[in-house]
Amino acid sequence: MANRTSTQNLRKRVRYHFRGNAAGSTLRLTLGCLLGLELRRVGSGKRMTFGKEGEAALSQWMAENARVCWIEHAEPWTMESELISQLDLPLNLDQNRRNAFHRRLKELRAQARQRARELSISA
Repeated sequence: MANRTSTQNLRKRVRYHFRGNAAGSTLRLTLGCLLGLELRRVGSGKRMTFGKEGEAALSQWMAENARVCWIEHAEPWTMESELISQLDLPLNLDQNRRNAFHRRLKELRAQARQRARELSISA
């Protein structure tokens, strides 16, 4: 969006979604929750990921099932709100409350976080 700035380019952002972890990628958090992976607190206990095995399983699932495409646009932030309002994007929570899946997805993610808080911190 026009009022948001990113220090990363598209390549870095996509790479992190594919290789990072749920603590830094809302896409990974969403997919992992939908796939039933166990979210755990790690490190100091503030960060939450699917652990080494869960993140690896998620990366493998994404490699087999996720695809990325894009178009070049001089001002892409001008398109974001319009596309979100016109397309059915059930995994996109930002600006997408009208989507029928929005509430359920928020609940799934909240439940996963709550369960993680109840478990011991993972190594």
